[in-house]
Amino acid sequence: MNKRKTIQDFRAMKQAGEKITMLTAYDAAMSGLFASCGVDMLLVGDSLGMVVLGYDSTVPVTMAEMLHHSAAARRGAPGAFLVGDLPFGSYQSGARDAIMNGTRFLKEAGCDAVKLEGGLEVCETVRAMVAAGIPVMGHIGLTPQTVNQLGGYKVQGRDLESARRLLREARALEEAGAFGIVMECVPEQLAALITQQVAMPTIGIGAGVGCDGQVLVSHDLLGMFEKFIPKFVKTYANLAPLIREGVSAYLAEVRGSQFPDAEHSFVSDADLTQLLESAEEPAV
Repeated sequence: MNKRKTIQDFRAMKQAGEKITMLTAYDAAMSGLFASCGVDMLLVGDSLGMVVLGYDSTVPVTMAEMLHHSAAARRGAPGAFLVGDLPFGSYQSGARDAIMNGTRFLKEAGCDAVKLEGGLEVCETVRAMVAAGIPVMGHIGLTPQTVNQLGGYKVQGRDLESARRLLREARALEEAGAFGIVMECVPEQLAALITQQVAMPTIGIGAGVGCDGQVLVSHDLLGMFEKFIPKFVKTYANLAPLIREGVSAYLAEVRGSQFPDAEHSFVSDADLTQLLESAEEPAV
């Protein structure tokens, strides 16, 4: 088993120009598989609301749901660096709630760090959390929890004013103590510039190759979520048709009495003649 990476390792990877790999994981089976492949960092994202729980957005996801899935992911990958996503409403009310909920991710779910969305408006909360001993990863650009305020799922930072704001936000989050930052749906030139301007590692999703690392939602990468496919997603395996094929074959064999066959059934070593005969006797 590979040694669990640390925040210092990720900073060293940035300095050495070594790309950081990150994937979302929501249960023990998937986190174990991804860890066995050597993924550097696992994220229990609130994207589970859409790809696992069937919500229309990430907003309905609760702390209880996040802790439940984070603990499962930790059990499946005890040696992975695991980041838990703070859900909407768990930190916006201020530092006290953010510290309490962030602590729960570390104590109850076994996470190594937490992630939260936002820029300048969350910097003081980040500062308080870090001071309390909670490692924090930031998330700027397209922030799904507040997508309605952004006018929908749109690329952020395309004009000069918003680009300057994103750069300010990245610098401010680093100054507040964030150990890394996710940049979502940001023009690649801007993301590359921000990556050069901060010492903390940057993880891109729809932000170009100039980031220090990349993250994708695993259900997108594996072709298991078909409602919509963002432009920045590359599907490396198309599992949905394979799953349907396997399930359809199972249904057909059960309905045709082909499964279970002799290979998948058990035979008794005992002579069951007496049992069968007694079973045929009428009840007294």
